[in-house]
Amino acid sequence: MAELEADGPINTIDDVLARLDAIEALPEAALKARAEELAARMLGLGETILQFWVRSRGETPTTQEKEGFVILALHRQGAKGEPSFNACRETCREIVFQHNVILQSGEDTVRLSALRLMVMVVRHLALFVSGKLEVAGLGEFCCASKSIRQKSDIADATNMI
Repeated sequence: MAELEADGPINTIDDVLARLDAIEALPEAALKARAEELAARMLGLGETILQFWVRSRGETPTTQEKEGFVILALHRQGAKGEPSFNACRETCREIVFQHNVILQSGEDTVRLSALRLMVMVVRHLALFVSGKLEVAGLGEFCCASKSIRQKSDIADATNMI
């Protein structure tokens, strides 16, 4: 696993993306042999991504857990006062789900598939947060955004039809 550790500290989203590329480039045998370790690393990368978001808002990232996972608590913290950030809630939950599939499955094919999907989902989170850091309104389309759920907005949308 030295090829992943030799890359140095993770200080940016680009560093996270580089780690994901390194994981994705590992031979299938290494992915199978290190599935649980890689799942834990990717869960940690997801947490790191959300920590970047929380810090960008001038807050200290939580170390608390929600439903047993720090990533879910970090998402909750990051979404406070920022309804459009809820656009990545299911992405965070999917990271947790794939992590759990890897830990619980005894079948290499299932674990390998979950690892590959987890790389894609963590990358998706990284790209969303990266975009959110650049464009404040990114994610406002999400059905979980408060403004979309307000009755006046629903009435306006209904009148347009």
